[in-house]
Amino acid sequence: MDETRLREDICRFGRSLFERGLTPGSSGNISLRLDDGGWLVTPTNASLGFLDPARLSRLDAEGRLLSGDKPTKEIPLHGALYETRGLARAIVHLHSTHSVAVSMLPGIDPKAVLPPLTAYYLMRVGATALVPYYRPGDPAVADAIRGLAGRYSSVLLANHGPVVAGESLEAAVYATEELEETAKLHLLLRGLNPRLLSPGQISDLKQAFKLEWPEESGAGHDHQANEIASATVRAGRTPGEAT
Repeated sequence: MDETRLREDICRFGRSLFERGLTPGSSGNISLRLDDGGWLVTPTNASLGFLDPARLSRLDAEGRLLSGDKPTKEIPLHGALYETRGLARAIVHLHSTHSVAVSMLPGIDPKAVLPPLTAYYLMRVGATALVPYYRPGDPAVADAIRGLAGRYSSVLLANHGPVVAGESLEAAVYATEELEETAKLHLLLRGLNPRLLSPGQISDLKQAFKLEWPEESGAGHDHQANEIASATVRAGRTPGEAT
């Protein structure tokens, strides 16, 4: 696709996410992998609501800046996800309120942060892994992502926010939005013993849409918080692509 169009798409989706309050101030970043292996990335300290297509960071395949403003400091995070998710063409990282809130709760299952509440969560997002806290921009987060071995298209950084990869920018944005809405539902229903998708319903979705979901992640969602104390997350089963 024409690079000019891709630049405009990043700005258009970024503005939409910002205007709906999904990532405040200058938080969040978006990247898109190009046919030559290089990337388009949102600049550091740039609000997603006020991006300039001409000032987006253009990187080569090794992550070196070719043109535009200085890129986001989360380059190691994006790079590790592209490296381990071969089909990924775009990554969206937000500081969306409900997803961040979920990342701070005790007893989260690091292999499936959210339970199977809706069909579209499974279809668009798949299971979401929890990555322990790292300082924003810390290169060590890349090793935590690599430790997941490409099994997740969606991860939640503890006390920070979601990172979602997709086969297109549109797919990554839609999956990120679905993750945030599911996090909101989870918080609204917390303590109310909601009816989750049954094993049979999950199996039907997996067969119909070629999805995978951790077999052990269903109604039981009571793992202890100390399961995320290590620097890397234990890998789970492969989720569905964010499409």
